[in-house]
Amino acid sequence: MKKKLVILGAGESGVGAAILGKQQNYDVLVSDYGKISDKYKAQLADLNIDFEENKHSEDKILKADLIIKSPGIPNKALMVKKAREKQIPIISEIEFAGRYTSAKKICITGSNGKTTTTLLTYHILKNAGLNVGVAGNVGSSFAKQVAQNDYDFYVIELSSFQLEDMFHFKADIAILMNITPDHLDRYEYQMSRYVDAKFRILQNQKEDDFFIYCADDEIVKNEIEKREIKAQKMPFGLIQPPQNGAGIGEKDNLIINHNKNQFSMSILDLSLQGQHNTYNSMAAGIASKVLNIRNEDIRKSLSNFKGVEHRLEHLIKIHGIEFINDSKATNVNSTWYALESVNTPIVWIAGGQDKGND
Repeated sequence: MKKKLVILGAGESGVGAAILGKQQNYDVLVSDYGKISDKYKAQLADLNIDFEENKHSEDKILKADLIIKSPGIPNKALMVKKAREKQIPIISEIEFAGRYTSAKKICITGSNGKTTTTLLTYHILKNAGLNVGVAGNVGSSFAKQVAQNDYDFYVIELSSFQLEDMFHFKADIAILMNITPDHLDRYEYQMSRYVDAKFRILQNQKEDDFFIYCADDEIVKNEIEKREIKAQKMPFGLIQPPQNGAGIGEKDNLIINHNKNQFSMSILDLSLQGQHNTYNSMAAGIASKVLNIRNEDIRKSLSNFKGVEHRLEHLIKIHGIEFINDSKATNVNSTWYALESVNTPIVWIAGGQDKGND
């Protein structure tokens, strides 16, 4: 008899999980409390996957052997609480997909810079000829790609929300860009709970795995001192280049050292300028060195990367006034980095929802 898989949320991750679940011979139900987009309805219908919208049918959901929930659904949601009371396992789409691939996984989290670092790392690996996919908060669903592709590597952007429901998943290379207050409304305004969620990226790592982190971030540094970390640590920052990791050498050269092999490049030649982008380039560069990408390929990709849509995106110049779209900056520190990188007078147009940041 088929095991019953219920997926809460019919967005990109939920529909991807449904496709993989169907492939793995589960009896799948996709349930969304809101309206499902026509695009995703068509994908589900094409595969004869059962779905419902504008409701959660408790009698169906609580018969599940396994539940995959959208990262946007908090643990305090009523249906999640009821499922846990019945001891039904609840996991994320990333956790589920990780069970069905042997590909190496480069996983990136942080309060800021994770999307840029994810896409930059993917850019380097793709241009170096690796068979690589990009997933998580960017690109197509990880689960959908596992079902439909046969990649050797995945570069995966992970939010704290996704990390909450990951238990046995392991990153071969884990990258932690930084931790600053964000999404505290989700964590009952307790910074320690948000920090713990971010550090879940290290769970299950072993001695032959790698942990790349920002040595300039005080919260990250303090947490590392408290925790037992098995993976090989590779720090980066505006520091003297470490024996294994990245720093700034003479003449403003970005230096990456790994196993007595060195990469060097002037920060002026990086396609992405600004201190925050130096960090992003360092993290992506270290991951590439760990994967034995040639220095020439790393240098070329770091110098020709086009950047991320909606992140310091130069749109147009009218009558000498340049318009920059930075709508991806959704917290205080991300906005601070953006403003810091502009050297001309600024008219700043801002808005959005308070997430509990100071």
